[in-house]
Amino acid sequence: MKDPVLQLKEHCRNLIAEAFSRCMKTGTLPEGEIPAFVVEIPADISHGDLATNAAMVSARVFRRAPRMIADVLVSAMDLSGTAFEKAEVAGAGFINFTLSRCWFSESLKTVLEEKENYGRTGFGGGKKVMVEFVSANPTGPMHIGNARGGAIGDGLASVLDWAGYDVSREFYVNDAGNQVAKFGHSLELRYLQLYKEGIEMPEDCYLGADIIEHARNFAAIHGDAYVNVPEEERRQALVDYALPLNIEGLERDLGKYRIHYDNWFRESTLHNNGEAKKVVDMLTERGYTYEEEGALWFRATEFGADKDFVLVRSNGFFTYVVPDIAYHYNKLVTRGFDLAIDVLGADHHGYVPRLKAALQALGVDAGRLDVVLMQMVRLVRGGEVVKLSKRSGKAITLVTLLDEVPIDAARFYFNLREANSQFDFDLDLAVEQSSQNPVYYVQYAHARICSIAAKLAAEGIMTREASVEEMDLLSASEEVELIRHLAKLPGEIADAARNYDPARMTRYAIDLATLFHKFYNSHKVICGDESLMYARIALCEAVKTALKNVLTLLKITAPESM
Repeated sequence: MKDPVLQLKEHCRNLIAEAFSRCMKTGTLPEGEIPAFVVEIPADISHGDLATNAAMVSARVFRRAPRMIADVLVSAMDLSGTAFEKAEVAGAGFINFTLSRCWFSESLKTVLEEKENYGRTGFGGGKKVMVEFVSANPTGPMHIGNARGGAIGDGLASVLDWAGYDVSREFYVNDAGNQVAKFGHSLELRYLQLYKEGIEMPEDCYLGADIIEHARNFAAIHGDAYVNVPEEERRQALVDYALPLNIEGLERDLGKYRIHYDNWFRESTLHNNGEAKKVVDMLTERGYTYEEEGALWFRATEFGADKDFVLVRSNGFFTYVVPDIAYHYNKLVTRGFDLAIDVLGADHHGYVPRLKAALQALGVDAGRLDVVLMQMVRLVRGGEVVKLSKRSGKAITLVTLLDEVPIDAARFYFNLREANSQFDFDLDLAVEQSSQNPVYYVQYAHARICSIAAKLAAEGIMTREASVEEMDLLSASEEVELIRHLAKLPGEIADAARNYDPARMTRYAIDLATLFHKFYNSHKVICGDESLMYARIALCEAVKTALKNVLTLLKITAPESM
């Protein structure tokens, strides 16, 4: 797959390096090692499409003024047959390059040739990456934080896939530990309440209606058979009944949200196969643990953490961090992923360095674990913060959100901002069919292009491919800017993967839609000049392709009519 902008920058670098070489051979510049220099798209492209500081950073090496170096480099450049029309010196020694029409036409041709694969790159080199996200507690429904984490995590996994990584999505099921014990205790009390008087629910139990429903349904199947059995047996039976139903519900609700995992990994596996105990034993064997007040501590401060922490309590039970350490050891060592990425809430900020410290002590490169910390999101309606569902009067969950807001809007909105930024989700705007609604605005651009094709067919105009010569006619500023933005897509996907920021995709789509609407409002696609008409049809088709690819990446529909 091609990356027009990346290839262009490499092309420019080669031209500059060749110019340096010519100048040194002719004696215009003394012999010297060319320092690292930057080739970039300038913020203001009125003076050039690319710019370099090669002359500026070479002043010390060649003992010449930057302006003089820039002048001789430009004089030594042969631009014939290149993507550049001219090179000019600016200011104290910057060199600006202006693109020729052929580059724009070839970039447009690349989009049309690669079609549904346009934007894919080899940036990731096939490295195996696991993205773990949501991993909501299976003892209750998913909340709004999980809705944002789902969109961000799934979007990130898609970005990494498009950028050339071998990606796996995983949900970590916390089916062991204190939360499940609390779940079992809550179920037990609700079950016993059906048959006994005077049983109260402590405040630290789960008090949701789902617990009551599970207890009643369990009783409908088993009656009072578990009332007089040992407490441990009763709780285990209730958990064995209710927890799988909750996990099925998580999978069903996430499926509705268009999230499908490659693997659902259970925490209990780490206890049952001994991997949790193994990491504690390994840390002890390596001399990184000590006992204090009957508990076993990890020397985390030796690996840069803020404080040591307990691995095994004085009662012999593991703390919650032990299975987490074992789980990440399993990802990176047992299963051999090159990189593990976790999408977690911002409240895990202090937890991350501790986890990395443990991995480092186990001989694992902690740099192979990356964590995306996600800030809170507020739901807003009518300018007011909303915490309850209009229908039920209860806290808004993922499911109730999707009852109010289209899935397309939810997935787009939750990827509008970087994960580390807080933002307000406007419930009114998310369902509004206007240009103020960003997802509607982008989808409308796609539908608008589809309507052009329908209009061509209605007028009996046969479509065909435009030649490169015809594409060269696309010289209006709105056309040039549109093609320039189209050419950026592969690089934007690579940057989104590099920075773990799928929000770059929504921003790209909004900008592309804006440029298309601007072009469409300024120029007639169906016009008297046949060659120009087919060039503009090709441009529209390329925009439609790029828009659909970005929306597909984000698992958002690209409608043909609205």
